Amino acid sequence: MKAKFSKEVVIGIVTIICLALFYISVNYLKGINLFKAVNYYYVSCSNVKDVVVSSPVFVEGFKVGLVRKINYDYSTTGKITLEIHLDKGMKINKGSYVMLEKTLLSGAELHLKLNPYVNEFLRPGDTLEGRTQADMMASLQSEMLPQINNILPKLDSILLGLQMIVNHPAIAQSLQNIEHTTANLELSSQRLSSLLDRDIPVIAGNLKTTTENFAALSDEVRNLKLSESVSMLNLTLGNLNNTAARLSATDNSLGLLLNDTALYNTVNQTILNASDLISDLKANPKKYIHFSVF
Repeated sequence: MKAKFSKEVVIGIVTIICLALFYISVNYLKGINLFKAVNYYYVSCSNVKDVVVSSPVFVEGFKVGLVRKINYDYSTTGKITLEIHLDKGMKINKGSYVMLEKTLLSGAELHLKLNPYVNEFLRPGDTLEGRTQADMMASLQSEMLPQINNILPKLDSILLGLQMIVNHPAIAQSLQNIEHTTANLELSSQRLSSLLDRDIPVIAGNLKTTTENFAALSDEVRNLKLSESVSMLNLTLGNLNNTAARLSATDNSLGLLLNDTALYNTVNQTILNASDLISDLKANPKKYIHFSVF
């Protein structure tokens, strides 16, 4: 037998389910996963400015948890306790601490600084020390303002020097020279433009004519009977090679004359003897020529 519920009971069950879903959704938007196993720890701080519920907790830039509660101890001053929930597998070495760092966009973040030199770990529910960085404006006031005060007199002298340079007569003269140079450049540009408009077409026409002449010359060279000329040249070179071979051989008179050393020496000696005979004939003509009268 099926149980029957009244309309009021059904409405109540639906309302409870909706409230539970709304609660889970709100926590999910805050980054809180109600179904994830976590360990909780406490952080003792003196200033929690910009820290809110669901502020993230990081270890070396990796998110491992978030802030769940912020409690102020009214029995004393300057003591605020944060309850943080970390991933179940996250272990914290003894001597570790939490650094509260302010950001420009997301308020404050908690960075867990682990102590790598200790192998003993805290238990869930233990308290960690919370530390805060110096406020950005305080740091600006304490570090930047003195430097700015030191720079201001130097900046004043620099501006005075710049004013003197700008008001120097040489600057005005340089500007006038630049203006004159610019005018000359503009005039030169106009002349160059006129030159290009007037002479470039003529030069282009001459180049075209020269190109056509080269093309005609190329056609004439291509139409020449180069094969016949090369054949004649080869024949002439063959004849020269044959003649050189015969001159190098010893089976002919000219070859013997060129290659036989004995023949050369004989001819040379004959020439020398003839030369001596002519010299003696000139010196002693009576020895060879006799005249008789009657």
